[in-house]
Order: sequence, then C-alpha cells, then structure tokens
Amino acid sequence: MPEPKADHLEEEPQENGVTQSTQGQYSSIAPPASPVAGPLDQEQFSTYFEEKVPVPEDVTKIFSFRKLWAFTGPGFLMSIAYLDPGNIESDLQSGAKAGFKLLWVLLGATIIGLLLQRLAARLGVVTGMHLAEVCNRQYPTVPRIILWLMVELAIIGSDMQEVIGCAIAFNLLSGGRIRLWVGVLITIIDTFVFLFLDKYGLRKLELFFGFLITIMAVSFGYEYVNVRPDQGELLKGMFLPYCEGCGTPQMEQAVGIIGAVIMPHNIYLHSALVKSRQIDRGNKKEVKEANKYYFIESTIALFVSFLINVFVVAVFAEAFYNKTNIEVNMKCNASGSAHTDLFPMNNLTLEVDIYKGGVVLGCFFGSAALYIWAIGILAAGQSSTMTGTYSGQFVMEGFLNLRWSRFARVVLTRSIAIVPTLLVAVFQDMQHLTGMNDFLNVLQSMQLPFALIPILTFTSMTSVMDDFANGLFWKISGGVVILMVCAINMYFVVVYVKDLESVPLYVLAAVLSIAYLCFVCYLAWQCLIALGVSCLDRSCLGSRMHVCLTGHTDAYLLTDMDSDAVER
Repeated sequence: MPEPKADHLEEEPQENGVTQSTQGQYSSIAPPASPVAGPLDQEQFSTYFEEKVPVPEDVTKIFSFRKLWAFTGPGFLMSIAYLDPGNIESDLQSGAKAGFKLLWVLLGATIIGLLLQRLAARLGVVTGMHLAEVCNRQYPTVPRIILWLMVELAIIGSDMQEVIGCAIAFNLLSGGRIRLWVGVLITIIDTFVFLFLDKYGLRKLELFFGFLITIMAVSFGYEYVNVRPDQGELLKGMFLPYCEGCGTPQMEQAVGIIGAVIMPHNIYLHSALVKSRQIDRGNKKEVKEANKYYFIESTIALFVSFLINVFVVAVFAEAFYNKTNIEVNMKCNASGSAHTDLFPMNNLTLEVDIYKGGVVLGCFFGSAALYIWAIGILAAGQSSTMTGTYSGQFVMEGFLNLRWSRFARVVLTRSIAIVPTLLVAVFQDMQHLTGMNDFLNVLQSMQLPFALIPILTFTSMTSVMDDFANGLFWKISGGVVILMVCAINMYFVVVYVKDLESVPLYVLAAVLSIAYLCFVCYLAWQCLIALGVSCLDRSCLGSRMHVCLTGHTDAYLLTDMDSDAVER
C-alpha cells in the first residue's frame, strides 16, 4: 500500500514527529491520513470535509471581504452552541430572577468563550487535525479512553437539552397535541434529514445554519421589540459588574450562565470545522492569514449570538422580574389561557423554564408571542442538535480512529444521546423534563476541564504549533481563565450536590469527586509541562526535583504523530 501524504505538503524528512516543509521555513505536523481505498470505500467513508472551500487569492490587500466571506461558516456553526435551548433557559431564568443585573456575566462569559474558541481554531488550522485527533496521538491509552468518555458525557448532556427543547417547541406549536415523546421522534427524523444536506454542498449547509440563526434573531428580536425593555437599565446591567441586592439564587444563576455558555464539546467541534477550507499549511503566511480571518469571523458570530441571548434576558427581566405566581395566574386566567394550573395561587416568585416561558409570554402579550417564541426555540434546538451530532462524530472518529460508513456513524452518535432522552420523555411529564436543565448544566460543567486543559496544552507546545505556539501572555491568561472557569463551575456542582440532601448521594459524590480530581490533576500536570514548568517532567522528578529548564520542555508529551498517521 502506498504511503499517504499530508494535505498540500510534499513528503519530507521528519524530526521528532514534525514534518519539515520545503515550501518555507515552517514546520508542521502532518494531519491524519485517510486509508487508501478504492472509489467505493471512499464513498462509504464520507465526512464533513469531502468538499473544501477554496480561498481567493488576493495579495494586495491587508483585509479582504472576499476572503472573509470564504472563511465564514465554521464560526457560525460553532456559535450555535451559544444559542442552544440550555442557554436560552439560562437566559430567561437570569432575567426572571435577577433582572438586568447579570448581563455583565453573560458578556464576560461570551468574551472568555471567544478566547477559548480562538485556541481551538488555531490548533485545527496549524496542525490540520482537530483536538480529538491530537489527543489520540498525545495521551496514553487509558487517559485517552477516559478523556473520550468524559467528552461523550458532555455531548450527551448537551444533546438531551437540545432534543428536549425541540420536543417542547413542537408541543407549544401544536397546542399540546404533539406529546413529548412524539416530538423527540420527530427531532430524530428531521435531524437525520438535515445532516445529509452537506451532500448538496458545504456552503449550502452553512447557509442553512445561517438561516436558522436568522430565525432565532427574528423570533427573539420580535419578543424584545414587543416588550420594549428599559435601555438604560440594560446598558447598566451589561457594563456595570455589580449585582446590588443579589443573594444566593442570583449568584447561583450567575454561575449557571457561565456553565451554559462555555461548552466543552464546542472546543472539539470548532477545531474540526476550520479544516473545511483550502489552506496550504506549508505556507506560514497562509496559516497566519487563516487564523486572522477565522478570529474575525468567530468574533462576528459570537457577537450575533450574544445579541440574541441579550434579547431573551431583557424580555424576561423587563416583563417578569419579581413577578409572583398569583399575578401570572390571574393574568393567564384573564387571557383565557389553558395553562393557568402551571402557576399556583401563592406569592412565591415566578420560576420559569422554556415551556413556562412561552406560556407566560402568551398570557401577557398574546398567542402570537407564544408561537413566535416556540419557533425560536425550535430553530435553536434543531440547529444545536445537528452541530451536537457533528461533534459526536468528530470526537468518536478522533479518539477511536473509526472508519465507519457515514450512516453508521450518524446512527451511533444519534443513538447515544437520543435513547436516554426518549426514555425520559416517555416516563416523565413536562415539568420534570424541563427541570432536568440544572442537572445537565452540572454534567457539562464537570466536563469543562477535559476540553480546556488539552486545548491550552497543545496550543502551547512548539513541537505541535511551531511558530504559532502560545506566547507567555496567552499561556498565563489561558491558564488563569481555565482555572477561573473550572473553579466557578465546580462551585456550581457543589451547590447542586448540596441541594440533593441525601447521605448515599453525598458518599457517591465524594468517591466520584476523588477519581475526577485525580484525572484533572493528571491533565493539569502535563499541561504545566507544556507551559514550561519542566521541573515536573518525570526525567526531572528522578533527579532530586532540580530545575531543568530546556528549550524543549514539551517534547515529553510529543509522540511520533506522523508515523501514527502513516501507519493508519
């Protein structure tokens, strides 16, 4: 069998697993090579990257809108994770519980998310591999399998939120005639259909996602215009990092916002999506240019997602902050709503979720508001469940080196998340189903280190990123951000577990926490070596812990990536 070659690179001598390119003073790691097969096998093994979008030549301009358009797409698919039903539910709860006071947390979380997505995109562009593939080549077998399982858990948790969101949207649009389990089945079917849209061209698929984002913007924008929030309070809440009069519920909600916005599987997804453009990785100028345009595109995409999230927070902050159940009950009763039983006759503060949120909007602003809200939720759920399935495929292919047919991979990745969701939809009612959101946010929060630590590790290694490795500023700031995000989300987990009020669950949580922290410490140890703390290298630990600062502290982590690719 002839040896496969890396994309756009002539085969060159290798040193320490790094391919030396003759197309410039730039060395890069060869991407994974697909098995050499006949036309039938190539058709059976199809991926999102069968078609690569060409980038127009334009050497005369520092900035080109034509090039930006060519790179536009992956960032908007990535931004879908910032608009999934879990995020929407977190937004409306933030507005209902804290008014405009936590908008600055949403802004900060989005900015942190942008910085992390930048690292993910750079890894994919520079190496030609996505994060799961790099993890597969860098970590030993046991840690690699554990890492894969943790990421799969995050994808399952996110996917359950998304499918539940779609099922609730179908229920609202049908006036309750479409049962939840039927809505889940509909979501399964239409997701299979939409996932094969890329057969008609990659750009058409990306435009379809753009269309779904537009539906969300119009739907939630309509609610925003209809409610007319106080713009002064909105700006104050967005740029004044303070929460006057806030207690434990508001603080927990602030932590929940961060946990809902920054999603671990999205780091893996974005590092894979950027591989869809024709970039000569042997040309340092092209790689630098691609990094620039991807960052601009990601900034625009996340700005759009931030505005949509602000629409939702502002609507519920203006209309339902400090509202009581009895007020809402009386309003729904006066409007002739059939859902007054959702709101008991007491003076407790209103608590809303995606389902109740739509009902309350219908009671206060008419049935049009309810249906438009449901359309927005359906667009959010449908788009995010599609990107979630892509994430599952990339993660499974990267960690397990699967070479299955496209249909088999879609069935497997869909089934992993759909089966538990369908069981819950059959045996639980609406209120229990929507109440799972907190648990699923906790589940995803716990998986954050398994995306954030590896992405900082590998983007800091010169043997992986060459000239594009993180500088001192990015190493320090990246480490601080990751430490802060993980600490905040662990607080969220502790608060959730404490509310369980069950001794057996406390014991189970303690045992799992010890195992969890041990694995996080292992990943952090390797990350610190990549960041330059070479005294933690095993070769140094055997030499009385002396400081052995060398120019190649990351070589300890690097395996022969190119030889792995060739063997495959």
